[in-house]
Amino acid sequence: MKRLVLFLLLLMPVLYGAGARGETLSLSEMLGADSAAELSSAAEDAPAAPAPAENPARAAFIDDIVSLAEQLYTKADGKARRAQYSGDIYVCKNFTVHLFRENAAAYRMAEYPDVPLVIPNNQKKADCAPYAYGVEWQDVPAEKGNPFVEAARFRYDDALTKAENREKARAFLMQVQRGDYFQMSADYYYGVGAHSLVFIADYDPATDSVHWTDSNMKGMTRGGIRYGYVQYDAVKEIDWFVDAFCRRKRGATLYRLRNDIIKAP
Repeated sequence: MKRLVLFLLLLMPVLYGAGARGETLSLSEMLGADSAAELSSAAEDAPAAPAPAENPARAAFIDDIVSLAEQLYTKADGKARRAQYSGDIYVCKNFTVHLFRENAAAYRMAEYPDVPLVIPNNQKKADCAPYAYGVEWQDVPAEKGNPFVEAARFRYDDALTKAENREKARAFLMQVQRGDYFQMSADYYYGVGAHSLVFIADYDPATDSVHWTDSNMKGMTRGGIRYGYVQYDAVKEIDWFVDAFCRRKRGATLYRLRNDIIKAP
């Protein structure tokens, strides 16, 4: 009996390691093993848990959004489109909202199957304080149709150094996934202020870059009227975005579709 107790005590670190990895060994495997090495090998050979299956309806919704963006890009044929008035779909936020609304009627949330999907407006300037307008959307609850969750956020922190803020901003952008909506307040190459876009691919660690679609990041003014260019599969290294929104009083937010997207009944 003493030998058995001593043997089990010697095995405790091995068994704990297997448990921490979510693996289990039967009593016969534990007592029948000739050594701790055999137990460790048995635990390592246990099949890994399968990755959760992708929700096909959610993937289809994202595909529809991205496909429409490509169609509008092709239709624009490299020409600037009017982006001056509230009804112009080529204004930056209007463009991303248009991509959503044109496809949203075909989908619902499983938790609220009778509620049509909506996309929130930008947060009011006063409610963004102490940060600048454009860092976030209004907080619309899911029961009222908002199918997005806040996946990640970055806000410049005056208590940190510039280098520390940049490190946090980079980590934030490394979380980008295909279909994420992106809202930022920034000072960038083409302008200053709020901008919206949709990422069309996951963050690419091999190139340290992201791909997106948007409108009116690039633009021009003719006769006092603003015109914006549609971009599709635009690509930049993430430091380009970090330079844009990693500034005092500025920041950005990633919004992601919930996992319970279903086809509309």
